[in-house]
Amino acid sequence: MGAASANLRVFMMFAVLTVIFVVVGWAVGTYFVGNWVLGALVFLVFAAVMNFVSYFFSSKIVLASYRAKVVTEADSPRLYRIVRSIASTADLPMPKVAIVPSQTPNAFATGRNPKNATVAATEGILQLLNDDELTGVLAHEMAHVKNHDMLVMTVASTLAGAISFASRTLLYGSMFGGGGDRDNSGFIIALVVAITAPIAAMLVQLAVSRSREYKADYEGAMMIGRPMSLAKALRKLEAGNKARPMTVGNPASSNLWIVNPFSAKGLANLFATHPPMDERIRRLEAMAGGIRF
Repeated sequence: MGAASANLRVFMMFAVLTVIFVVVGWAVGTYFVGNWVLGALVFLVFAAVMNFVSYFFSSKIVLASYRAKVVTEADSPRLYRIVRSIASTADLPMPKVAIVPSQTPNAFATGRNPKNATVAATEGILQLLNDDELTGVLAHEMAHVKNHDMLVMTVASTLAGAISFASRTLLYGSMFGGGGDRDNSGFIIALVVAITAPIAAMLVQLAVSRSREYKADYEGAMMIGRPMSLAKALRKLEAGNKARPMTVGNPASSNLWIVNPFSAKGLANLFATHPPMDERIRRLEAMAGGIRF
């Protein structure tokens, strides 16, 4: 059942983001070459390639974008020991373990299934959290592994990033060059699509990310039997990421991290891929108090 629902989520993610990508292609074709069919077909083919690459290689792409290095137990015995203990408790295969060379305290999991999973932690989180708190965070990430969330979230971040890039190119191209008379309807179409496509892609991410974060909080806390370990860690991580936001990587991949590592101000908060931190902590505290929700 878990694998079937995971496959359904992946299919729907592919379909929705592919449609958005093709719409961008339609706008490019309409404005720049006067042939919307050609634009849509070219971007449909490109979307198919992106979907293939996302399915098989998105994990490597994400790890490379953050310069994450897969380590051995000899390289990072503390991190390796905690991940191995959680994997054993949850009856999951031992994932690869990676360290991100960033002082932003955070962690994420990636990979298309539990047998191909990688759990990554930043240098900052290893310095900030004690063993108990770090165990809570890594249990959350292992819950994502158990629930097959990593593929859905990694595909979403990869394709959303491609949509954002294509939309920015369309926007700059329509405003500063090409396309003929800027007063024609093609310019209006290009402008509208360039602005709305990234927002639509972000909303797709938001639709799947928030519910998966709540579930991973719950199941991660259940794995180790200590909800307050994660609650305490989340408080520290929220403050740590606000004080030192991530400066590398793509904000489109923010949904992969346990907390948003990028600075978000004003309207950006309306499209946050993570649930409100206060509510996440409240639910964990309720678990610690024996209250079901």
